[in-house]
Amino acid sequence: MAIRTEPVGRRVWTVPNLLSVVRLLGVPVFLWLVLVPREDWWALGLLAFAGLSDWLDGKIARLWNQSSRIGELLDPMADRLYIFAALLGLVVRGIVPWWLMAVLVARDAFLTLGLPLLRHYGYGALPVNFAGKTATLCLLYSFPLLFVAGYSGIAGDIAQTVGWAFAIWGTAIYWWSGLLYAVHASRLVRQGRGSAPNSAVRNGTAPQQWNTAGNVDESRHGSGRHGSEANMSVGRRSDDAGPTSGGRKGAGSPH
Repeated sequence: MAIRTEPVGRRVWTVPNLLSVVRLLGVPVFLWLVLVPREDWWALGLLAFAGLSDWLDGKIARLWNQSSRIGELLDPMADRLYIFAALLGLVVRGIVPWWLMAVLVARDAFLTLGLPLLRHYGYGALPVNFAGKTATLCLLYSFPLLFVAGYSGIAGDIAQTVGWAFAIWGTAIYWWSGLLYAVHASRLVRQGRGSAPNSAVRNGTAPQQWNTAGNVDESRHGSGRHGSEANMSVGRRSDDAGPTSGGRKGAGSPH
């Protein structure tokens, strides 16, 4: 008797997805610890757990072949929510100025405005690039240090210097990655305008695959992708398929 196996891209109940859900549930707890009892060390412990589980779920997804489309959405969503929660806590407590939060939120709003245009030409959200991952890592390093900077003593002084260094670099790279996404998106839109946009979607034909140079990738014609994080190609999608990406960390929306 043949054993039915669920396609990798449609899996829901996987260990990486469970870890992502646990991380998401920790966001309101983290914000409460920061704003109400102001238990910073417990909040930092929770943030450290979130960072560890972020690394672990990606590792498990690759080793156990448990990549999934829902995982590609949950993972960057959790990262963004922790960044927003940490920023909000720091701003409310007067540790960082409000403009830092405004600059970071403006970048995400800038990218979000381009999604309808990409969807019009049959593309999903762009996969995460290396600059986006680096920026997220810098920001998630900076916030715990900026919380510690609120305490007096030499440890607080060192934490303030290093924390602000990570925050400034992270913010700059965050916007740089956003500009890279914009250039990539504009290239795909120009390519789509010259190749009868949405015709493949309407006719139900096999989707085309595009590489980062905006050219057709013949070797991947019509296939869904769940490979390595380094794969940055973007494909046209059919009506009943989610956005393609380069693996579990190829997020449903860019970092």
